[in-house]
Amino acid sequence: PPKSTPSNSSAASDVYKRQESVDSGKVYLALVHYPVYNKNKNVIITALTNLDVHDIARAAKTYGVERFYIVTPSESQRRLLQRILKHWVTGIGGEYNPTRKEALELVDSAETLEKLIDRIVQKDGTRPLVVVTSAKKGDKLIFYSTLKKKFEDGSNLLLVFGTGWGLAEEVLRKADFLLEPIYGIGEYNHLAVRSAVAIVLDRLFGR
Repeated sequence: PPKSTPSNSSAASDVYKRQESVDSGKVYLALVHYPVYNKNKNVIITALTNLDVHDIARAAKTYGVERFYIVTPSESQRRLLQRILKHWVTGIGGEYNPTRKEALELVDSAETLEKLIDRIVQKDGTRPLVVVTSAKKGDKLIFYSTLKKKFEDGSNLLLVFGTGWGLAEEVLRKADFLLEPIYGIGEYNHLAVRSAVAIVLDRLFGR
C-alpha cells in the first residue's frame, strides 16, 4: 500500500512546535508622531489617527507583539488615546467587541522614543535593537532575513514606524538598523503606515 502522508493539520502542528522551541526575543512597535517630516521636509508633530491605532493593534496581536506604543510629546493627543482605549478596553466597546478589546490592550503611549527605550530597558533589563523603517535605503541597512535571525537568537526588537512623510533624520541616526524598504512591482512604495506595519510583521514573523 502507498505510504501515508501527514495531514495538513499535522504538518502545521510540527511547524508550531518548532517555532515554540526557538528561544526568540520580544517585539515592540512604536508609531512615532514626532519628530517626523511634512511634505516640505519641515519637522512637525502629526495628529493621532484612530484607524492607525485600531488596525496596527490588530496586526500586533496577530503576530505576537509584546506592546504597541504611540509616541507623541503632545499631552492632548495622549489623553485622546486614553479616551479611545478606555472605550474599547474597559468600556462598552470591549463588551461589544471582545476581539478588538484584546488587540487594544497592547496599546500604550510614550512622550519620546528615548523615554520609551528607557522604559523597555527597565522592564526587560536589556536594550532592544532599535530598527527604523523608511521608504528609502540608507546607512545601517539590514535585511529581513538577518533581522529575523537576530530575533530568533534572542534579541529584543523595537520596530519604529513614522507618520506624516517619514521619520526625521535624527531618529534614523540614533537607530541600530534601518530595515530594507518595502517594494512591490514597480517603484511606487508610498504605503499607508498601517499597511507597512502589516507587511513588515508578516515578512519577519509570518508562517
